[in-house]
Amino acid sequence: MLIRTATIDDLAAVTAVEAECFPPAEAATEDDFRGRLEHYANHFWLMFDNENDNKLVAFVDGFVTDTPDLSDEMYEKAELHNEDGKWQMIFGVNTIPEYRRRGLAAQLIQCAIEDAKDQGRLGLVLTCKDKLVHYYGKFGFVNEGFTGSTHGGVKWNQMRLTF
Repeated sequence: MLIRTATIDDLAAVTAVEAECFPPAEAATEDDFRGRLEHYANHFWLMFDNENDNKLVAFVDGFVTDTPDLSDEMYEKAELHNEDGKWQMIFGVNTIPEYRRRGLAAQLIQCAIEDAKDQGRLGLVLTCKDKLVHYYGKFGFVNEGFTGSTHGGVKWNQMRLTF
C-alpha cells in the first residue's frame, strides 16, 4: 500500500470512495471535495493499493483551525482552513468495503496524528456515530458527547485527542 497526501488530480477518486463509504445524505459531494482539495490537499491522507492499478482504497481528510470544536459549517466552507491553526479536524475516515477490517483506516489515522504532532498542533478533533466511539477511543480520542449536529439525520459525538 502507498500512502501520500492529495492533489486536485485525486478529485474523482476521492469523490468515488466517499460515495461508497457514506449514505448520500452524509457524503461530501464532488464540489465539496474540489473546495477542500483547493484549500488543504496536504491534509488528505490517501492510501492506494499498488498491486491493484494504484486504486484509491482509503483516505482521511480534514482541515486545520484555531476553533476547538468541529461544526457543520466547517464541512461546507473549506476556506475556513487556517494552515497555522492549533487543531487538526478530521472530516472523514473512508475505506471502501472490500478493503475494510485490514487496519488501513488505523494506519491513516496514525499518519494524521503523527503529522499533527510534527506540525505542533494541540491535537485532533472528529465526530462519529455512537457505534464508532470505542474504535476512536483506541487511538486516545475522548468522547465529549453529542455535538448538537444531526447531519444526515444522524446523532454525532465529538471526540478529541489532545497532545
